Amino acid sequence: MTERLLDGITVVDLSTFVTGGFCSLMLANQGAEVIKVERPGVGDDIRHSGPPFLDGESPYFWTVNYDKRSVEIDLKSDAGLAALYDLVEAADVFVQNFRPGTAERLGVGYDDLCERNDDIVYCDISAFGATGPWSERPGYDLLVQGMSGVMSVTGEEGGDPVKVGLPLTDLITAMWAAFGVTGALYRRALTGDGEYVELGMLEATLPWLTKQAGKVFAGEDPSRMGTKDPVLAPYQTFETADGHLNVACLNSRLWTTFCDAIDRPDLLADDRFETNADRVEHLEALEAEIEGALAERTTDEWMEIFVEAGVPAGPVQDVDSALYNEQTEARGTMGTVAEGDREVPVIEHPLNFAGLESGFESPPPRLGEDTLDVFRELGYSEAELSELREAGAFGE
Repeated sequence: MTERLLDGITVVDLSTFVTGGFCSLMLANQGAEVIKVERPGVGDDIRHSGPPFLDGESPYFWTVNYDKRSVEIDLKSDAGLAALYDLVEAADVFVQNFRPGTAERLGVGYDDLCERNDDIVYCDISAFGATGPWSERPGYDLLVQGMSGVMSVTGEEGGDPVKVGLPLTDLITAMWAAFGVTGALYRRALTGDGEYVELGMLEATLPWLTKQAGKVFAGEDPSRMGTKDPVLAPYQTFETADGHLNVACLNSRLWTTFCDAIDRPDLLADDRFETNADRVEHLEALEAEIEGALAERTTDEWMEIFVEAGVPAGPVQDVDSALYNEQTEARGTMGTVAEGDREVPVIEHPLNFAGLESGFESPPPRLGEDTLDVFRELGYSEAELSELREAGAFGE
């Protein structure tokens, strides 16, 4: 049986919504066993995010929770907290995204868990980090998109700031968290030492500003440019006869190829467009010339021409077309995972290894469906499980 990267790693995940959930999802995709600890009778709030709902389930919840096991534990009961400690003793990783101070009040802070498992890799995710004047503020993707500068450079020139149409800063933070956890696990394999990994959504997002940060470092003020690029041209969206098309000409060779493909060799002789810097400086005039040419054909017609010519271009697809097309089919990106008569669609993660397996195998868990099995595997007897139930460890 082919090995998976994180075979043998157990993750206890107390997080809700996306920042912790997508982090542990990435770990599950690589073979880690993820035990999702949820509030009895309620569960993770993302279970209820919607509409739409399918058979009472949130498809949004699916996308963040494949291959996990769900246990219900009431952390406000002594029996529930003791049960969690037993889970932690057998775990390798612990993930939470409480506001700073909450984990300590609940008895699940880093020091609390180190007493039970001193080589635990503990991942602490929050909006603004564990320190600093903003540390205790609540924070969500929308707020962080605004405070990180992302919205200030997103949207049409002269228009209002625009939120990126997906939970960008949640996902960025989740990916940093998964990177930190796997790095800490590697170090633990070398040294035997656990680790405390701490990060905030705001600081997780700032390194992604790259090009815009570079302009600030040079004393310039980045601004909204729609789909245009501050340092490359043409590198933007253009309207065709029936839709929209992105064109990305990053050098002189591609600019020449593009002009030939749209049958506008005259643009190559225009001093305003001779170099990339010239094209950026005269972008408005360049846009007018290109838009006039591209409006003469449909997106599909242009794509046939551009693919043959070697021009970097691509259609602006809706989400359904992005998920289901000949490329994703060829790569096995879209699939389904099933258990019994339950089958749900899945978007596979992109890491492919020559000598390792990866990928999702089971649907997202129903609330609490693994509670008893998980504790049986820890060695609990049926009598002990009954005692836990009666003591309120699993809720009402």
